[in-house]
Amino acid sequence: MSAPTTGETTASVLTAAHAAASPPAQRVPPPPAARLARRDAAVRVVAGSVLWLALLLVASWWVGDGGVQDLAGWASGLTAVGRLTGLAASVLLLAQVVAMVRLPVLEHAFGQDRLARLHRLLGLTSFDLMVGHVILVTWGYADGRLGVTPATFWDLATHYPGMLLAVAGATCLVMVVVTSVRAARRRLRYESWHLLHLYAYLGVGLALPHQLWTGEDLAVSTARTVFWWTLWGVAAAAVLVWRVGRPAVLNLRHRLTVVGVVDEAPDLWSVHLTGRHLDRLGATAGQFLTVRFLAGTGWTRGHPYSLSAPPDGQRLRLTVAGVGDGSRAARSLVPGTRVLFEGPYGRLSARARTVSKVAFLGAGVGVTPLRALAEELDYASGEAVYLERFTDAPLFAREIDDLYARRGLQVLRLPGRRRAAGSWLGDGVGAADDLTALVFWIPDIADRDVYLCGPPGWTALVRATLLDAGLPAERLHLETFAW
Repeated sequence: MSAPTTGETTASVLTAAHAAASPPAQRVPPPPAARLARRDAAVRVVAGSVLWLALLLVASWWVGDGGVQDLAGWASGLTAVGRLTGLAASVLLLAQVVAMVRLPVLEHAFGQDRLARLHRLLGLTSFDLMVGHVILVTWGYADGRLGVTPATFWDLATHYPGMLLAVAGATCLVMVVVTSVRAARRRLRYESWHLLHLYAYLGVGLALPHQLWTGEDLAVSTARTVFWWTLWGVAAAAVLVWRVGRPAVLNLRHRLTVVGVVDEAPDLWSVHLTGRHLDRLGATAGQFLTVRFLAGTGWTRGHPYSLSAPPDGQRLRLTVAGVGDGSRAARSLVPGTRVLFEGPYGRLSARARTVSKVAFLGAGVGVTPLRALAEELDYASGEAVYLERFTDAPLFAREIDDLYARRGLQVLRLPGRRRAAGSWLGDGVGAADDLTALVFWIPDIADRDVYLCGPPGWTALVRATLLDAGLPAERLHLETFAW
């Protein structure tokens, strides 16, 4: 397959792709990759099992305390169900905190997208249970009389130990949930949303005194005391170690600074960084860093940017799209600017690979981690396909063409705007539907590992097409650029 230029028509690209779509025989992937895949799968099973066992344990304690019998009365039943929802909410809130802190073992096993979905599910479920806990317990304490429930809530909040703090914590969580609704997120700048989202830590932390001082379940037995203190301790330690301690150590060790900024496309540029001992950072192609450039007033807010070139132990390259105030300010960075960072994060890397043949599918700024992966991954000539959909011009065109020439990377470029709602293809493709076109270009797509990255709506459409083409879900590795 020849590397198509920007000026080629889509039809000529399709013909070239079909003519060269029979790659060499499948090779067995390197043993370390298979071992890592098995280890990550085991971590996912263990993590899910621990969460379910914790929920079953608190439910069994609730039953042992007469929770089922209490359902016989109206007021006692309200209080009993409120206690159960409160216990479940506590477990899920703490699980959500652990999911938020980017614990490496979970980050490697789940990846950014799956952790984000899990975080959202845990957050919304725990929030609903928390609201139910407040309403039901207050209603039960009001002897089941709805009319006096507001007065009872006021009495509980002002006279019971820790309740005012719990109300403040619940208010923080309400703010986080409201601003996480899609309609609200679209109206907020990323910087504002990110700052508000950090209040989730404060909200969970403020609930602790309430459970310690008024939570009967905590002190009934030694086993329960150990259980709850262990959960709180693990969550607090995870925050302190992985969100505070580890970033501080890495920044002191590596001391990243800006070397230069290079324009790549309109509203898109690459920031080149250097530092000390970068060979010990552990970053790989496809991952991202959350960075704060110490210039201007926006340095307090972190921004996630992908590595768009494989780390070489001396420099890092981040590619930035100007979608927010902080990102646009990166264009004017000057050499020598200090950079604070967290990471590297993400599972869109060689770690996720399970077979020898791969395909990279990206659009917009989503191609940045794919471009790095296309260089770093080990593959024979013809075993890797790089498909990019773009509106105006392909990104890193010369670099991708060089990989075509040196390593036999098959390149397929789809120019133009998306042809219609519900399709991820560009205009000019013709009447073929998405599935027919994909299988035409890459007939053995179901036999590959597929790395997918791009805007959320586009990515969702491509994901559905890949699964319809027979690709096993465990061999689809994706990250979306959304907040």
